[in-house]
Amino acid sequence: MNELSDKKITILCVDDTPANLFLLVELLKGIYRVKTATTGVQALQIAAATPPDLILLDVMMPGMDGYEVCRRLKEDAACRDIPILFLTARTQVEDEALGLNLGAADYIHKPISPPILLARIRHHLKIKQYNDLLQGRNHYLEEEVSRRVTQLHRMQAATIHVITTLAEFRDEETGNHIRRTQEYMRLIVDEMSRFTEHADTLTADRRVQIVNSAPLHDVGKVAIPDTILLKPGRLNAEEFEIMKTHSIRGDEILSRAMKNLGDTGGFLETARQIARSHHERWDGSGYPDGLVAAAIPLPARMMAVADVYDAVRSERPYKRGMNHDEALAIVRQGRGSHFDPQIADVFVSFDQQVQEISEQWADRP
Repeated sequence: MNELSDKKITILCVDDTPANLFLLVELLKGIYRVKTATTGVQALQIAAATPPDLILLDVMMPGMDGYEVCRRLKEDAACRDIPILFLTARTQVEDEALGLNLGAADYIHKPISPPILLARIRHHLKIKQYNDLLQGRNHYLEEEVSRRVTQLHRMQAATIHVITTLAEFRDEETGNHIRRTQEYMRLIVDEMSRFTEHADTLTADRRVQIVNSAPLHDVGKVAIPDTILLKPGRLNAEEFEIMKTHSIRGDEILSRAMKNLGDTGGFLETARQIARSHHERWDGSGYPDGLVAAAIPLPARMMAVADVYDAVRSERPYKRGMNHDEALAIVRQGRGSHFDPQIADVFVSFDQQVQEISEQWADRP
């Protein structure tokens, strides 16, 4: 440190003996700003009001001794990083060990040697300066990471918007279906994270990832011929088999995007799982892979419930849309056969919220 920077540094000297304080002030005042305190309580008040850069602290003081002052300073977030140097006549090893264990930076025996004390002060101030610099850089890095994560989320949102908009151009009935199912997924994933067996995997970031991926569940429909996708009536058996391939085509589309973007385990991987497996059934009778129970990826098991509820509620030229109670009954009936029982129970428990979402984002004529 140079002399200019030293003069900006404040040192708090704490000692109940005025003569000791006088000696410290005389030694330091030409180099540093010096504040003094004659009691532990006074020292804590001064430190709390304007934290100094370093504290020279006596141990043996009436009322609150130096050890207690040190302990309290280290408990205060605003003061815990201030270097504390004990100045004391106590020379026992156990006394020094206690002070250092409490978090003091140094333990200097009285009578003090001015050159040694000044050297120790300068040493610990340099360490503090480096630590402050590192903390500043860490704060900058945290902000930079947060900024870049925000950018990534925006890119993800833009990617989803482009792909889902493409799907909507092919099928005018998908728009609000995408929004409704995404909101149902938000309810499900947040509640599932409260279960002990899912707490470690359904972290806050993972929940956001699943919800953001949900709109891509039917992206494979862009590969289905218009004659089938836009057919006003029911599909025949052959047409339905072609329609079922949308799950595989969605997997292929998203897998290719993952390869091109270098996404390994991110939101596109989650979207891929949902796109491929949201028509699987808990009992193994679904498609395209006939997966059973927990072999079906968790995000896809969630989407299965949200997608079926919304599908049976939707009006089509060849069928009427069920009301809310009828659609929930379908979910209850599919518990343990079509749907993961736990997820079905969670969905049904949100009876009112599900109905509100369905009405808020209802398809308008």
